[in-house]
Amino acid sequence: MSDAEETGLLSKVIGPKKRWWAYKARVKQLPESHRAAVDAIERYLMLFVPADGDSASAAFEDLADLFEQAAVEGTSVRDVVGDDPVEFVSVFAQNYSRGGYIPDRERERLIKALDRAAAEDEGRGGKTL
Repeated sequence: MSDAEETGLLSKVIGPKKRWWAYKARVKQLPESHRAAVDAIERYLMLFVPADGDSASAAFEDLADLFEQAAVEGTSVRDVVGDDPVEFVSVFAQNYSRGGYIPDRERERLIKALDRAAAEDEGRGGKTL
């Protein structure tokens, strides 16, 4: 990796590009409802949870791990995130962040996106594969 890639703004936000693209490839393989949930959580984390590149990379990789395992086990999105998606993401992010402020509008956006993903699961009877 060049010095510019290691110290650029993008690397400070998402971490090393190779890790980012590997994470994105993993997410792409998830069932639609799980992928939609990961995308919503990813957006929320990127906008409102301050973290350095290494912490962000670890968080996204762990997020992919969680939803991959859930998909393999047939666990629905709702069973993964619970009834309060904001609380789920807040608890998840505590392991990777240094604090931050999250506007109510984005909390609502996260809740609605994860509700839609959970509804997709329920429409298929909770089956992910």
